[in-house]
Amino acid sequence: MKLFFSVGEPSGDLHGANLIRELGRKAGNLATLGLGGPRMQAAGCELLRDMTDLAVMGLIPALVKLPQFFQLLAKVEQTLKAERPDAVVLIDYPGFNWHVAKKAKTLGIPVVYYGLPQLWAWLSWRVEKVRKYVDHPLCKLPFEEAWFRSQGCQATYVGHPYFDELKAQTLDQQFLRQFQTGLQRLVTILPGSRRSEVQRNFALQIKAARLIHREVPDVRFAVASYNDQQAAMAAKILGNHDLPLTIIPKKTPELIHAATCCLAVSGSVSLELLYHAKPTVMQYNLAVPTYYIMKHLVRVQYMTLPNLITTPELHPARKQKYRRGGSVHDHVLFPEYPDWRDRSQQVASHAIEWLQDEPSRLDLIRRLEELRSTLAIGGASSRAADYILQHVVRQPQAQSRAA
Repeated sequence: MKLFFSVGEPSGDLHGANLIRELGRKAGNLATLGLGGPRMQAAGCELLRDMTDLAVMGLIPALVKLPQFFQLLAKVEQTLKAERPDAVVLIDYPGFNWHVAKKAKTLGIPVVYYGLPQLWAWLSWRVEKVRKYVDHPLCKLPFEEAWFRSQGCQATYVGHPYFDELKAQTLDQQFLRQFQTGLQRLVTILPGSRRSEVQRNFALQIKAARLIHREVPDVRFAVASYNDQQAAMAAKILGNHDLPLTIIPKKTPELIHAATCCLAVSGSVSLELLYHAKPTVMQYNLAVPTYYIMKHLVRVQYMTLPNLITTPELHPARKQKYRRGGSVHDHVLFPEYPDWRDRSQQVASHAIEWLQDEPSRLDLIRRLEELRSTLAIGGASSRAADYILQHVVRQPQAQSRAA
C-alpha cells in the first residue's frame, strides 16, 4: 500500500505522523511519501519537501511565496503520475491542498481529507471543493459531520487527533517540581506558535500581565515559547522589565499543567488547555482592515473551538461577539477577545478574578472537565486508519491500478 501525504502546518505534521504509525501498525506493508515535516519523516514518510518554512498566514506572506507554491504543485503532479499512490491524504492547509486534491482527482486517485477545513465558519461556498475533489471527508469536531452532510458531503466524524498526542504526553516531573515547591502562583502566557502571532500579540499579553501583577503581586509568569527562535523573539519584544517572568521554550505542556490560569492566543492550543482543564482567556490581535473583513465574512460568533462546540447555535441570525456578563455567552468556557483594539484590561480582569476568587475558578474547572469527558476521547488516529483501510485502500483497486 502506498499513500501520498500533503501536510503544511506543524500541527498537521504531528497528526500525519500519528496516522502513518497507526496505518503501519494495522496494515504492515505501508509506503508513504509527500509533503510534511520532521515528525512525519521520523515516522517513515519520504518527504519531497519539508513544509515547515512554508506555513504562512496572511495575504502578503502568501503572495511572496506564490512562485514556490507553483513549483511545488508541479512537482506534486509529476510525483503522483510517476508513483500512482493508492490514495492521497490531505491534512489541514486548504489553500494549497485544494490544488493537490484537484490534481489527484484528475488522475483518478482517491482523496482523503483528514481534518476538514473549518468551512462552516466562513466562506462556506468553498464546500463545493469538498464535493468535487474529496472522496472521503474525515471530521475532527462532533458538529462537523452533520454540517458537511447537509452540504452534500459524505463526511465521517473520527475525532480530533490532537487528543491522541495529548494522551500520549509524558510531563517532565523534574521540571514541574520547581513550581510545586514555591508559594507564588503561576500565570502561563502562550503567545502562539507562529512568528506573526507572537509579533502581534505578545506585547499586549505583557501589558495584561502588568495589570495582573499590580492587583495580585504574589504571582509569577512564564512564557511558553514554541522553540528557541520564538523564545529569542519574545525576549526582544519584552526588553528590560521588572515582572517576575521567565521565557521557557519547549515546555508548553508542563507550563500549562503548572499554571493557576493562562493567557493564550487562540488556536489548537485551546484543545490542550481544555485537556488540562485550565482557566484561560484568549485574545487575537488583528490589523484593522483584516478585522473588518473577517467581521463580515465569518459566520460564527466565536473563534475558540470549545466555545463553538458548546454554543447552542453555530450560525446565529445575529452575531454577538463575546462580552463579559452577557447572558447569551453563559456557555463560554474561554473568554475571548479578537480585536484590533487593545483589550489588555479585559484580558487581565479574567485572570485577576481566577486568582482572587477560588470558587469561581473551581467552577470553571468543573465545566471544562465535563466537556473534556465527552470530547477528549482519543483514538482519532486509529479510527482514521481503520476508515482508510476499510473504505479507501481496497486490494482489488490497488491491483487493477498496478495492472
